[in-house]
Amino acid sequence: MQTKLTPLLALAFAAVAIAVAALPVAARAQPAVPGEVVVKYDNGTTRDQRAAVQEATGTGAPEPITRQSRVLKVRDGESVAETVRELRRKGVVEYAAPNVVARAAGFVPDDPGKGGPAGWQDVQWNFLAESGVNAPDAWENLRVRGAPGGKGVTVALLDTGVAYADRGRFRRSPDFAGTRFTRGYDFVSRDSFADDENGHGTFVAGLIAATTDNGIGLTGLAYRSTIMPIRVLDSRGEGDAAVIEAGIRYAARRGAKVINLSLEFGTLIRAAEIPGIIDALRYASRKGAFVVAASGNEGEQTIAYPARAARVVAVGATTEGGCVADYSNGGAGIDLVAPGGGPDAELSKDPNCRPFEGSERPITALTYKRGTFRRFGLRTEEGTSMSSPHVAATAALVIASRVLGPDPTPRAIEEHLEATARDLGPPGFDDRYGAGLLDAAAATATPLR
Repeated sequence: MQTKLTPLLALAFAAVAIAVAALPVAARAQPAVPGEVVVKYDNGTTRDQRAAVQEATGTGAPEPITRQSRVLKVRDGESVAETVRELRRKGVVEYAAPNVVARAAGFVPDDPGKGGPAGWQDVQWNFLAESGVNAPDAWENLRVRGAPGGKGVTVALLDTGVAYADRGRFRRSPDFAGTRFTRGYDFVSRDSFADDENGHGTFVAGLIAATTDNGIGLTGLAYRSTIMPIRVLDSRGEGDAAVIEAGIRYAARRGAKVINLSLEFGTLIRAAEIPGIIDALRYASRKGAFVVAASGNEGEQTIAYPARAARVVAVGATTEGGCVADYSNGGAGIDLVAPGGGPDAELSKDPNCRPFEGSERPITALTYKRGTFRRFGLRTEEGTSMSSPHVAATAALVIASRVLGPDPTPRAIEEHLEATARDLGPPGFDDRYGAGLLDAAAATATPLR
């Protein structure tokens, strides 16, 4: 299991201010500041002329924007639309419009996080544009294309299970209330109920598909995708090669388009020691499944299996400062990096690396509280286990967006994610960042013709 626990710090998120030009009164679906209008007078308009316009239109309390433009408050009880029409009839007015409200670009859900003023953005730095994968713009791209949140794509999660159902001593996570699940399997207990006895799998599933814009908890990157829960790791987060092989084959056979493996065997294990898993990965590739795995947490220049296998996208970890994490395995075969949290590596000499006070924050998601399968809360973890699901979720968004066509091959998806990544480290591929930092917004943008 790829995790280390650290304390959670706070993050402020900057809003985006957008200037508005003249807007027809008829186009008022856009929200506006109640009782306010924006007016610009012709050049040369005198102070007395402006005062006369305000008196005639029932406006006042002018707040200057430029030399001739003002924000005016409606004082006579008329509607903003009526006041705008009155202002436009005045000969010295160049334009008048409602004081419309903008928000940060992209889809910004209402999930509350820890209850701070910026909601989920206070803690999910990994989804923001500056330090993470730019989820808001990716979400907007998918909404425009009619496939919000990766709708219609099945992601198989091979892990400790998922808190996906109310059954016996287990409870469904409240942030999975609207999340889609398909039939999975427990290869540890050998039954059809892939319940989580650890919390790691629920954490990873939340990063991929937590119900989003529901006023609960946090957001999921591919929040409308369907999760196939497959338990291959026990309550201690351990699983043997035979069980993991069976899980890979199950996922591929049942049509998963994406398979996430937030697990590793360690860098000392060679392909010859896990021939069944290597063969299962070939089988998944033939079935058209995009497979992604954690590069490992030893801080070595060797990728751990299964990420090291030829048909798997190996994902390393970055920090909030945009640096490679100190624990993240690199070396030949690293394909991409994605947020994993934690401290920066001393070896990171990338000019894009911007460590700052508090930039060692971990990744946050909703999962079990310690010692219970019935109560949930926000937990923090760091590791390449957290990096891998960012790539799995983005692959689901790419498939759903159809930017690569209706049924892209795993190889086409990998090449696209690498081509749209933000290059870090030395120009081009390198053995610490691979192709660079995953960029979900760029990966789902409509290609230029």
